[in-house]
Amino acid sequence: MPEPLISDLDAPLFNACRLTPQQLQAYHDQGYLVLENVLTAAGLAAVRHECMVAWEAQKQEFDPSKNWLHNSLLVNIHHHSPIVRRYYYDGPLLDVMGQLIGPNIKGATSQLTFKMRGNTMSFGWHQDNGYGELDPYNTVTTLTALDDADEENGCLWLIPGSHRQGQIRVERSPEDRAAAKEVVVEVDDRDAIPMPIRAGNVLLFNCWMLHKSEGNRSLNRDRRILFMRYADADAVEVYNDRRPRLGPLLRGTTRFPEVRAFEAELVGRSE
Repeated sequence: MPEPLISDLDAPLFNACRLTPQQLQAYHDQGYLVLENVLTAAGLAAVRHECMVAWEAQKQEFDPSKNWLHNSLLVNIHHHSPIVRRYYYDGPLLDVMGQLIGPNIKGATSQLTFKMRGNTMSFGWHQDNGYGELDPYNTVTTLTALDDADEENGCLWLIPGSHRQGQIRVERSPEDRAAAKEVVVEVDDRDAIPMPIRAGNVLLFNCWMLHKSEGNRSLNRDRRILFMRYADADAVEVYNDRRPRLGPLLRGTTRFPEVRAFEAELVGRSE
């Protein structure tokens, strides 16, 4: 069952973030970074609650006969949770995105990426840009942990520095995309490391970072992640005749009127 809503919604939900020069250098060198305590205790409880209300309204028990999309993802979670929408549109990660992407930023993805207890499906090596190649290549994935995650319950694995090899193109037909066929890249994973993470912390990484996850083998712990991806406001979909990636304009400007108009009523912009 979802946790009860916190009684004091005036309590701070998020902590401010800004990368130091050392963190910026580490991100560019290694391709990833962990930010601690981005969600406060109150924020973590509130985000968990609203996410679970949405999840339980739309998802059923784990079904090994069905694909990863059915078992593990709930897209556009910001449409279902006001607190997630606030976090996605105007939370502390936007200041970090300004440092990593630039002044013009749009949201590219918001979804729940859950491995509930019983979900033992693994997810193979891939780049997030393999599912939707965006240009320019400075898109950032952020994973906000809603549970403590480790190797037992299916934490992420990644290969530090693997972003430096650039885009790995995997042929995907329109039928593959329509069927949400999983993208799996054959890699040398001798340098792979697990990325255990505490609830309330955020793992962020470059769009070319190679990563995977194993199944949740825990009998009594879930692994719930809030996945949000940010892009340059003028980013285009290489696989889609270089049409603009639609997403809410969160900061700055864009040359695409369709991006300016996208979810403007939710972001609070007037068109």
